[in-house]
Amino acid sequence: MWSKTIFDRIFSLIGLIVCIPLFLVIGILIKIKMPGPVFYAQQRVGRKGKIFTMYKFRSMKISSEGNTVTAKNDSRITPLGSKLRKYKLDELPELWNILKGDMSFVGPRPDVPGYADQLAGEDRLILEMKPGITGPASLKYANEEELLGKVENPQKYNDEVIFPDKVRINLDYYKNWSFKSDILIIWKTITRKY
Repeated sequence: MWSKTIFDRIFSLIGLIVCIPLFLVIGILIKIKMPGPVFYAQQRVGRKGKIFTMYKFRSMKISSEGNTVTAKNDSRITPLGSKLRKYKLDELPELWNILKGDMSFVGPRPDVPGYADQLAGEDRLILEMKPGITGPASLKYANEEELLGKVENPQKYNDEVIFPDKVRINLDYYKNWSFKSDILIIWKTITRKY
């Protein structure tokens, strides 16, 4: 997987440099529209179960705590935050996590502590991979917030339907990984319509 690591480091650095003007614009907008910190930092489970701090642009009100599952039209999300989330701009700071080696461009999305702990048996092979900004499960559930917004109990639906399906998809990705498949996933992520 050296090709994956080299690709991640080179293109995350390029991405950070190219996105500096966009980072500045988003940062200023957040400061104007959503007083408080620009970035949101959260503990996530990484490779081999190691906890790391993942960075995103803040899209919610400062006092937003509690539920780890976010549905569409969640009252915690600000109007600007909704736009950032729709176009995945809130995830741009994760390029820093990739450059640091905590994450990869492609892999399972990093879960908050409590979910990775549920993995048992063969499913724990997923933790052998670095978590990613995108991946096959991310593509399938690109409309996850909208999907959760349609069910009566989003947390329960996530825990009983979405999470187990993501585990299955991510395990298949682990078993059939190739650099070519990563490039294809990145391409599909970039070209999908919002």
